[in-house]
Amino acid sequence: MTKKKVEKVLEQVESFLECWKQFNHYIGLAHAKKFKPEDEAHFLELKSLIVQQLEFVFAAIESGCPPKEDVLNLISGAPSLRFLSELPEQSLRALESQWHKIYIAWLSVLGQLKVHYQSDDSKSIFGGILKGKKE
Repeated sequence: MTKKKVEKVLEQVESFLECWKQFNHYIGLAHAKKFKPEDEAHFLELKSLIVQQLEFVFAAIESGCPPKEDVLNLISGAPSLRFLSELPEQSLRALESQWHKIYIAWLSVLGQLKVHYQSDDSKSIFGGILKGKKE
């Protein structure tokens, strides 16, 4: 895989992480019960974007961490802001904790990609995490 392709994957993972942070912002709005109808619509659009980007990232890299199922379970467990706002405090805290664990795992993946990108040995740097080792 060329450096240009690795750079594209890096950008996609960074974009995914930005969406992932926005997801947490919406959890906070639901927790505070301070969301508007347009927030609900944006939240649903964001979830769609996260799932699509997740598929792209997993198609480009070989990473079992975080497991795809964990991400999808978290997304599907948050059907709407209204639903989240009605969760008991303990359930909402558990959701936030799971979000944070997945976020940290994605930061680790991003760090690994950056190390590979900065390496000069293009033949061996992409083994392990990136798919498409051959051009």
